[in-house]
Amino acid sequence: MAGGSRKPQVLKGFRDYLPEQMILRQEIIGRVRGVFERHGFEPLDTPALEYLEVLTGKAGENEKLMYRFEDQGGREVGLRYDLTVPLARVVAMHQNDLALPFKRYQIAPVWRGENTQRGRFREFWQCDADIAGSPSMLADAEVVAVMAEALTAVGLPNFVIHVSHRKLLESLGRAAGVAEEQATTLYRAIDKLDKIGREGVARELTGAGIAAAAAARVLELVTAGGEPEALLAELRRELAEVPGAPEALAELTELFALLPDFGVPADRYRLDLALARGLDYYTGPVYEATVTEPKVGSVAGAGRYDGLVGTFLGRPIPATGISLGLERIIEVVREHDLLPTPATTAEVLVAVFPETVGAGARVAAALRAAGLNVDLSLQPGRGVGDQLKRADRKGIPLAVIVGAAELAEGRASLKPLRGGEQTTHAIGELAEAVRERLAGSRATGRALEAL
Repeated sequence: MAGGSRKPQVLKGFRDYLPEQMILRQEIIGRVRGVFERHGFEPLDTPALEYLEVLTGKAGENEKLMYRFEDQGGREVGLRYDLTVPLARVVAMHQNDLALPFKRYQIAPVWRGENTQRGRFREFWQCDADIAGSPSMLADAEVVAVMAEALTAVGLPNFVIHVSHRKLLESLGRAAGVAEEQATTLYRAIDKLDKIGREGVARELTGAGIAAAAAARVLELVTAGGEPEALLAELRRELAEVPGAPEALAELTELFALLPDFGVPADRYRLDLALARGLDYYTGPVYEATVTEPKVGSVAGAGRYDGLVGTFLGRPIPATGISLGLERIIEVVREHDLLPTPATTAEVLVAVFPETVGAGARVAAALRAAGLNVDLSLQPGRGVGDQLKRADRKGIPLAVIVGAAELAEGRASLKPLRGGEQTTHAIGELAEAVRERLAGSRATGRALEAL
């Protein structure tokens, strides 16, 4: 209706993040970024929109979820659905500007037309760390170590990194009687094992033309368990004559030997032959981190994709990397209260009276110069009690009250908003007094958490 009000609403699968949510998101992103940078990964950013031909023909079923359209210039474009394909384009375009191996990280939103459900949205953030230009299992071991360190840094409990190999899965399929040209069907069906179970996967395989006996045998092989060293040794004997298997088993053997040297605890990873990963561009070892409580499934994925850059460049450049799913990680962190964060960025409010506005602004500026986050009250016409109530509602722990009488003596009051003694301090000593009060409240909070 012209001139009428419009209903405020957000598209399905998209969300607003209010300040308290953003503070937690930024805390998690900061911790993940710190892990990436400690390993020497460098920041990179890429456009949200790419030419459609850049994004297509690389990710299999995920491309069906891509947002694509024609822009005002008549160009076919798409919103990026992951951060890996844009990285491959960057490496191809800037090959002369980058020193290989190139270690980059990117933390940014991607878009997919998902069926929304718990932990799955149409706009969501990924935290990626990739190494382009190294065929060595050292690179794979490092990205697995980065994944484990990042999940530990945000306090995630009980995560396990599942490790497999695309070529090994293909070899297991061949050993069971699955034709080479049906490898993609095999990957996609096995990737659904946790969702639809053995019977569902068997039906999908036979429905795609794979013999029932072959389907049963491949399921038996991929669900075999055991310690990595023993299971890999058994597979070396069983698959010695199967093309591709010795190479894949050698890479996995090297990888599992390296992980302890990178400091990855043994209980944080395991060999999982049923892990396939859904993206078509994976060519070697693949990884997936899962959390069972709460049951959100995968929180991170990874893998080697030695052919992806070559789709742009015409020659292969080896690459491997990980992608952390920020939304699912946040869901686990919030449900278990793993990273208690403040409700606001402000550490102290400066409350003022109409006659002390200028002095209050100077006090606030001095506290900020001392490194404190300060919210200067913008309501001098309201009573100090109302100003303090607003600050308490926002979660600000302390208030500095700049009154005319105290100001005449070069002093101001410091008041805790959740209990505690109000004290008076010289203006020049306020910053130190605020820091002491904040340190005390943090120590109390840590003690309560430990109980």
